[in-house]
This record gives sequence, structure tokens and C-alpha cells, in this order.
Amino acid sequence: MSDLTPHRHYDYLNDLRVVAIGGGHGLGRVMSALSFMKERLTGIVTTTDNGGSTGRIRQQQGGIAWGDLRNCLNQIIIEPSTASALFEYRFGGDGELAGHNLGNLMLKALENMHIRPLDGVNLIRDLLRVKSHLIPMSESPVHLAASTGIGASIVGEVSIDNLTEVPQSLFLIPLVQATPEAVYAIEQADVILFGPGSFLTSIMPPLLLSDISSALQASSAKKIFIDNLGVELGAAATLSLQDRLQWIHRTLGAEVLDGVITPIGKKSAVDFSSISSVKVLEKRLNADDVSYRHDRTLLAKAIDEMLEELNHRPS
Repeated sequence: MSDLTPHRHYDYLNDLRVVAIGGGHGLGRVMSALSFMKERLTGIVTTTDNGGSTGRIRQQQGGIAWGDLRNCLNQIIIEPSTASALFEYRFGGDGELAGHNLGNLMLKALENMHIRPLDGVNLIRDLLRVKSHLIPMSESPVHLAASTGIGASIVGEVSIDNLTEVPQSLFLIPLVQATPEAVYAIEQADVILFGPGSFLTSIMPPLLLSDISSALQASSAKKIFIDNLGVELGAAATLSLQDRLQWIHRTLGAEVLDGVITPIGKKSAVDFSSISSVKVLEKRLNADDVSYRHDRTLLAKAIDEMLEELNHRPS
């Protein structure tokens, strides 16, 4: 199936308000798959990255991590233009600008001009004609940290991604407030999606914010975890699907998930007996051109099908 298949009418998604939580390429893919929802779709984006162009900017200039927000904006551009090409431009060569993405620098420049981060994102959304909302999980600089099995703590997404063993816990340094609009979006949502993406460093950070955690616990929205197609690198590779669901529930202090969308072949390898209340939908999800990337149309259809099953589940 072509990843560019036009979106059909969806029986359940069309009239709902959807919030997707995560970061990096995974959240961008979900936002792209559901971009037909326009203003009814909101992404809450992780802002703890300290690698690549983003990491260099943070080290030299401080501020929040812009890379995942820029990545999501890139993926949900519906009308390519000179402005979108400019936003996606990455410098080559060997100088100080080499490897920097111009979109990151533009967002950082707005921050340096004392424009509120969310307002900066919205300015870029207008420039790129992006209708769906993107909200940083926090508008204050914050880093992801982990406690290891030997009682030590490490700071930074890059260091956590390089761990060979799963950490005992994750936390944020410093303690920061969630962006109020992110909390409000969760409170208003009919559907909340988690993933796909790097579990420890993209999906988990927003859940560590107390306001977001409380909002997720109180929300009556259908909550769906979207599984990765491939195996992650680093310590997260040892986490089974069941492990990841339990991490989410332990972090939030409640069993909030209603459903899991997983690729064909994974369900049979997982013991769901301890989380029997979670509906599991096993579907083909991979794009024809890149096997580890979700096909946009297949993913949107799977989410719609999951909502149908959850709505018809006996109470």
C-alpha cells in the first residue's frame, strides 16, 4: 500500500479531539498520519534532547530543546514551499554552522528575542501553514536524568540512550512546570496516543511532569499505546511491550491505557495476563519503502479501528 494513499473517511477519528505525546520521528509520523484532522490534533512534544544540532545549541546558548518540535513541524507540512524548504535546511561543510538545522536556529532566535516558546512555535506554524497544534511539554529548560542499578545518576538523553542496562527510574532536572496549554489539551481530548518512538527518551519525559501525569490520570479519553516496528538500540531494546506498558502505569500511578496497537507477530510473544484490561490490536503497519517506518494510512486506519473496538467493548 502506498504511504501516499489519500485519507478516506474515518468513522471515529473525524469528529474527535486527539492528543499525541512523544518526540522525534515517532511523534512526527503520527502527526503526519493524522494531519487531516487539522486543528483537532495536538502534539505534546518532548523537550529534553541534548544531542546533535539541538545539543550544541543548548550547550552554547541554553534554552529548551527545539529539535523534536522542529522535526514534527517538518513532517506535518502539507504545502511544500520556499519557507518550508528554508525551515528544513541543514548546513554542510566543516565550520561552526556545519550540521545545524536552520529550523532549530530560527526557533532558538525567537526564544532569544524573549518570545514565549509556544508563541514561537505558533509563528512558525503560521509561516508553514500547519494547522495542527504542537506544544512543548514545558517552556523551561529541562534535562532527562536516570537512576542506575548501582545507585548512580546520569543526566542527558544521549547518556541514557547509551546505557547498556535499563535504569531503575527516570526523573527531570530541574523540576519544571508543564506548559498550561498541554495540560488543557489533555483535559479536552477524546483520544490520547503514546508513541511510537524511543521509549525512555521520547515517550516517557512528558509523563514525568506532575501536571501532565495528573491530567492523564483524571482524563476519560481513550488512551492508546502505539508500538514500534523495529527494536530500539541501547537499554530500551531489552524492554518488552509488556515492560513498557508497566513503566507507563508505574510512572503515572494508575493503569490508564485502554489499547495497544502493535505490528503483526508481536502480540503472540507477549504475556498480557497482568494487564488483561488492555485491548490489543495486531495489524500490518510498516511502509513499503522503509520497513521500520509506519505507513501513514495504515496507522490512521489502525487507530480508527482500535477506537471502534474500544467503543463497542462491553462495560
